[in-house]
Amino acid sequence: MSCNPPVSILPAGSELGVYKTHLPVWNLMLRGAMSGAYIGMGAALMVAVTSGIELTLGIGMVRFIGGAVFPLGVILTILTGAELFTGDAMLAPMAAFRAQISWMMVLRLWGSVWVGNFIGAFLFAALMAAGPLIVTDSSGIAGVSSTGITTVSIAAAKCSEIGVAGFFSLIGSSLAAGWLVNLGVLLALCADDALGKIMGIWFPVMAMSASGLEHAVTNMYLIPAGLLTAGRLTPLQVAQVGPEVADLGWSAMWISNLIPVTIGNLIGGLIFSGLLYWIAFRKELEG
Repeated sequence: MSCNPPVSILPAGSELGVYKTHLPVWNLMLRGAMSGAYIGMGAALMVAVTSGIELTLGIGMVRFIGGAVFPLGVILTILTGAELFTGDAMLAPMAAFRAQISWMMVLRLWGSVWVGNFIGAFLFAALMAAGPLIVTDSSGIAGVSSTGITTVSIAAAKCSEIGVAGFFSLIGSSLAAGWLVNLGVLLALCADDALGKIMGIWFPVMAMSASGLEHAVTNMYLIPAGLLTAGRLTPLQVAQVGPEVADLGWSAMWISNLIPVTIGNLIGGLIFSGLLYWIAFRKELEG
């Protein structure tokens, strides 16, 4: 495995930013939808492999196991050329800082990819809610699987952050998530081969997931999947989820999660990855 020097990452990232901003909106949305579905796949796998094992292994091991498999979605995104809003929060500004593109082009990219991410994640959530999250007994009555109950519980918890304190808690958590995801993107740019890129992506994204940080595109899958599944819960399963199930709602998804988490992810990528890296290495490039 070969590794490019740090100073080479900025021009590589900015060239990617230029390329992305010149794609038509429909193409950005299509690539964004692909990535949204891929992130949903990673999130679904994370929930599936950790459901029901907390009492046996403890919360630390549950988070590690879930974090270890979650990077699937980011790996699929980067290696297949799909578009993830979190990564574009860093890559496009790298080009704008070097005056290669305008900030209006950056905003166009962000908006198109974000919408595409939501469409793809929502569609995959609908597939899961119609399939693996639902079980049917011998009498033909549909109920919610153990993975479905866990998904609803996660979605309810993500919709329960309310008030000013909850808003700033989400901003801090999502800022850190955006920072870590983009560190994975930077490490992928360091490597020339597929294995190096996979390993570079895996460590920071695993740390993000295992730490319980908030990632907007992940939540675009988890919350709709929980909302679409919650209506099938039995009274006993509602009790298993707990009182937080009352916080679940489509408006709560936006107000109590996606809006603040998107803002935090954007700040983490734009400032803590893109801007800081540009400030750190621009003199070498100018020289």
